Amino acid sequence: MSMMSRRAAIKGLTAVAAGMGSGLFSQSAAVAAPGVLPETLNHTRTFGVGVRSVPVTSTVPTHLSVSGSAGRLRTRTAKGWGPWEPLSGCAGGDRQGQYDAAALVAMPSDTVEYQLDLPESARVSEMNVVNGRAIGTLSSPGGRVLIGSAERDCNYYSRKAWGADENLRFRENGEERYPLAYFPVQTITVHHSAMKASADVMADIRAIYYDHTITLDYGDIGYHLLIDSSGNVYEGRYSGVDPTPVFGGPTANDRPQMANGAHVGGFNAGNVGICVLGDFTSTVPTPQARRSLVLVLSALTEVCGLDPKGRTNYINPISGSTKSVDTISGHRDWLATECPGNAFYPFLAEIREEIARSR
Repeated sequence: MSMMSRRAAIKGLTAVAAGMGSGLFSQSAAVAAPGVLPETLNHTRTFGVGVRSVPVTSTVPTHLSVSGSAGRLRTRTAKGWGPWEPLSGCAGGDRQGQYDAAALVAMPSDTVEYQLDLPESARVSEMNVVNGRAIGTLSSPGGRVLIGSAERDCNYYSRKAWGADENLRFRENGEERYPLAYFPVQTITVHHSAMKASADVMADIRAIYYDHTITLDYGDIGYHLLIDSSGNVYEGRYSGVDPTPVFGGPTANDRPQMANGAHVGGFNAGNVGICVLGDFTSTVPTPQARRSLVLVLSALTEVCGLDPKGRTNYINPISGSTKSVDTISGHRDWLATECPGNAFYPFLAEIREEIARSR
């Protein structure tokens, strides 16, 4: 099947008869019904240095993405102005060894105005991942997650279950924005989303997906797996037509190969990315999230033959770049970033020990 016909087929599968107008933040748009996938609405603009006030005159953006992940943001609702909050993000990407930084913020549902305080010019993407016209339906989550041949007791949401609009992965000419490529797993990197979670986790994931795929041009969501505060596990980056996440393509030396991601710029090939949803600068993940992270990491190390307490002399099979890191590492072990958060990062050593003891 050609790329163009594949894109058309996807549209045919996801289209529904009764959709609403798709104009940007249309006043006639309504919140999508349960089980329905809404189209993501987006408006991007550029702001200069200083404080800028932006009144909300139509359907409020559910999320903002601010390039550079610097500066401050506050929002005004019917209760008045909230406090200034610093903008922070998890830098990913992999375009010729470069990585991008952007802060993603979930907006209060009754926002009427927001203010940005920027030290430099920034591109701001205003997204609404709830109010667009219906373009498909969601599937039900699974009861357990299957990672390669290892099954773990975590409630699992496939891309179809959380609402990945697969059309976004393709350009208008039908080409994949980031063609699939597979590599043997060498290491695993833990991230946090650096975004305070909203009440709608799947909306947060759809916002991350759109931001990574379109705004930041990663071609897809950068992470392979995501975990929420209830311990639910979500399929991240597309890995092929098989029903399991992370892996695809032929095996190599009796081990599965992972789909190349976009979560650590310059060091993605052979590096599985797991994102725990939340901002863990001053707090730590919930016990439920921590439990699922341990289970997922144990499955990955088991299937890929990795030592959870070992170190890896990583070699990028594409560029030849090298790095010596813990086999289960944090994002900050690779690049100058605070990810996965100052409060959470020290617990990775304890998690490695726990996984090793359970084997």
